Amino acid sequence: MASLMNKRFLLKMLSLFSVVRGYNILMIVIAQYLASAFILAPELPLRDVFFDDNLFFIILSTATVIASGYIINNFYDSEKDLINRPKKTMLDRIVGQRTKLSVYFILNMFAVFFASYVSFKTVVFFSLYIFAIWFYSHRLKKILFVGNLVASVMAIIPFFAVFVYYGNTEAVIFIHATFLFLMIAMRELVKDLENIKGDLALNYNTIPVVYGEKWSKLFLGILFLFSIIPTLLLTQKFDLGYMDIYFWASFLLLILFMLILYFSKARWQYLLLHNILKFIIVLGVFSILLIDPDTLLNRVF
Repeated sequence: MASLMNKRFLLKMLSLFSVVRGYNILMIVIAQYLASAFILAPELPLRDVFFDDNLFFIILSTATVIASGYIINNFYDSEKDLINRPKKTMLDRIVGQRTKLSVYFILNMFAVFFASYVSFKTVVFFSLYIFAIWFYSHRLKKILFVGNLVASVMAIIPFFAVFVYYGNTEAVIFIHATFLFLMIAMRELVKDLENIKGDLALNYNTIPVVYGEKWSKLFLGILFLFSIIPTLLLTQKFDLGYMDIYFWASFLLLILFMLILYFSKARWQYLLLHNILKFIIVLGVFSILLIDPDTLLNRVF
């Protein structure tokens, strides 16, 4: 009996981990720390960055807000996800909707509590972020163009939080953010192509639903062309050390992406394109270490 209860508990934990997409949150935490250490505050010793209490609570607040955001998004999209991702949805539904809402409110309360350690402005910032995620999930995501734009902006807000903390206003940071924004915007549009079946069934006004696949591919092509601008600026105008390799590799991957996109029609093909963009984003996180690897050990002391 106890063994059965343990198995049910572990299954519910696995379900909740799937709902909050714990792997994504882990990547965001790593990305915030690496961006802080090597882009936003490159002059500080690494220990001053990684053991900064304020930064720790900002990132902890970010993680809990994003986890709660995935929950509320899952809550509103449960019917659509049942069409688009039936296997994952069955796992997600092991945890009831009432439990999900309870965890959602608890996580938001913890996020505000963690933010209060830093400052009142931080509390206001994360309170507005919580509201923005809820409003997006409840209303904005069904509005043509607005849903994609807001989703892309909210995905880079965690980096804006640490950017404000360090107060670094160098142009290179904004260009980095622009490249990341474009990759996320492309990913959001590919997700709409991937999930067009469920969006059609539930009357979501996404770009593929309203304009069709041909125009969606054209929009993706335009975003790809825009991504060339920050790539050239970052590789030609700034000293990024060996991180140049990442941007040129990303450019080649995006060319491959466009070639596959041209012939894509089936959902599995759009899923492949989605994973290419996700790989570019994740690779970008760890490639931050390439900016100045020679002095990495020296900065520990």
